[in-house]
Amino acid sequence: MVYFKSRFMVLLSTSICSLQAFASNDLYGPLRSYAQSPMQVVSHTNILRSGHSLPSGFVEAYGSGTVASVWAHTDEYALDYYHNQIELGSKWQVSNRWQWELNYRWVFAADNHLDGLTKSFHKLFGIGQNGRDKVDRDRFYISMPQYNVLEDDFEGQTLANNLSTYLQYQVFQNEHHGLSIGGSLYFNDVAHGTFQGSSFEQGFQLNYSYLSDAHAFYSMIGMTFRSDDRALLDLPYRHNTIAIAGGYRYALEDNHHLMLEYHWYQGSTEGPTEFADASNELVLGYRYLMENSALEFLAVENARNMDNSTDIAFTIGYRYIFSSR
Repeated sequence: MVYFKSRFMVLLSTSICSLQAFASNDLYGPLRSYAQSPMQVVSHTNILRSGHSLPSGFVEAYGSGTVASVWAHTDEYALDYYHNQIELGSKWQVSNRWQWELNYRWVFAADNHLDGLTKSFHKLFGIGQNGRDKVDRDRFYISMPQYNVLEDDFEGQTLANNLSTYLQYQVFQNEHHGLSIGGSLYFNDVAHGTFQGSSFEQGFQLNYSYLSDAHAFYSMIGMTFRSDDRALLDLPYRHNTIAIAGGYRYALEDNHHLMLEYHWYQGSTEGPTEFADASNELVLGYRYLMENSALEFLAVENARNMDNSTDIAFTIGYRYIFSSR
């Protein structure tokens, strides 16, 4: 029994020291943020990752909740609804070179009352409401006459229900530079309702990060591959799409990080016109680090094209890291 306790204390001390030694190398990397644009959130989309890996044998478990408001009005379509996301997952640094991740996401339509907050924000900063003040609040409405789509009451329904896995290989890593490549498999299955259907998609991405004391820079370029011809609500899909993202992290103190990220996603459908264009998301975040875990708070705001991306989204996430050995 004494031997067991001594052995346990040695392993625990080693794990804590490893975490502290790796802190300067940015253990958590970028924010845990998935695309929130209406088409990208219900399909495979590459995410911004660190080019550096975890210490060998370490595991990160994470979970998050997201609330989002979609508002987009053009001559071709009108979208006005809320979607929400629950994400759970874990990644394991199998060796110095290999990392494996398993992820589950559920995206569903439910009233999160963001309409009032959005309207107040626009009014405060003198931003036009773009028609928000001319319709009822808290609607679940999608109209695309060109594609014979009219859905006006889908609250409570599932938009996406997917399981994905990601395998990463560490190409190069030192104190400042990290380069990794990874591939993912994604399966989505909505059993019933307006958004019923299933899809199987694949992804590939290249990750690079640069670390320097309180500063960290992240970048990613990736591609999604899909065989389906039709997307959400039977819209014409693009078989291959590109994603590019970059991010910056500044450590105010050891346990207070500020984050800024920009995500660019090629339009995943051939139409309507606005959805064929790229969607752009600006992500602002704050991370509070504890001994072996971190809390993240982030906001996602659309940029450039206001009619093909989510109006605003907020996420709170928790990440926990431990040694598997």
